[in-house]
Amino acid sequence: MADLTTNYLGLTLKSPIVVSSNPLTYEVDNLRRMEEAGAGAVVLYSLFEEQIELAEMGFSGYYVQHREELPEALRHVADMKEYNQGAGSYLAHIYQVKHATTMPIIASLNGYYSSGWIRYARLIEAAGADALELNIYYLPTKATVTATEVEQMYVDLVRDVKQSIRIPVSVKLSPYFSAVANLSRRLVGAGAKGLVLFNRFYQPDFDIENRAIVPSLDLSAPSELRLRLRWVALMAGQVNADLAITGGVHSATDVVKGLMAGASVTMMASAVIQNGIDHLRTVTTELQGWLDGHAYESVKDIRGCLSHIQIGDSAALERANYLNVLRTARAPKQE
Repeated sequence: MADLTTNYLGLTLKSPIVVSSNPLTYEVDNLRRMEEAGAGAVVLYSLFEEQIELAEMGFSGYYVQHREELPEALRHVADMKEYNQGAGSYLAHIYQVKHATTMPIIASLNGYYSSGWIRYARLIEAAGADALELNIYYLPTKATVTATEVEQMYVDLVRDVKQSIRIPVSVKLSPYFSAVANLSRRLVGAGAKGLVLFNRFYQPDFDIENRAIVPSLDLSAPSELRLRLRWVALMAGQVNADLAITGGVHSATDVVKGLMAGASVTMMASAVIQNGIDHLRTVTTELQGWLDGHAYESVKDIRGCLSHIQIGDSAALERANYLNVLRTARAPKQE
């Protein structure tokens, strides 16, 4: 049988299939089941910087009854109790999960500026997390903020967090930067050991009858994988970091594609939410079967075989792809 073992962030994983951050990771029993079903590691649900700020200011639990006492900048924070129980409980959850499972556990911090990140990064490390994923969610909406300033903010945040802890740090990136490869290299220089491509920002919808902006959740589709494959294949070999694909990974075929692009791991959330935790077992079995059927001894045998380094020419991943699509497109026949 082919060896599914892979290395990610300096950690040894029994499988390249990783469960990315999602609400199912709140229950310890779910994490046990994920491990039994074949997950190589799990990224826990995120702790949000607004929750850290509330805890730091002593406002935990004031979401509804005392909202008027909150600083104006924090009054938008929803009651997150249905999602998680706040900063203190997050640390306790890490401790409990580490004593209930043997797979690597990756904690997640979501935000972009809080000085509390530094202290909580240390606490997360002390609670037993094997690594920390920084889910930097920043929407630069002010016309006075430049791209240079945004990128520097990312680099500074990664450097400050990494200098405060010993466990490895990965960064979950957005695809909307003008120079993804350059920023990635700078983040690695600041201390990031892994890059996760790409974050999926949830877009609000409009309620036209009530003239209101409402939250909206759309789970990923396999078609979203292509953007990730392209950039991982282009980045492999350009940056000295482990690459992870997240967004659009639903099947063993998707996992194989991600590995061929050059990813160390492929992350899955929507498919697990849609199909249940046992879907991980199905994907693991099918991945094993595909590797065995093609006479590969391990996942290392296919990793990066379709990256730009291996194919010798990045044109197929760049403009040539666009031109070839147009060349092969056919207009519908007229009856």
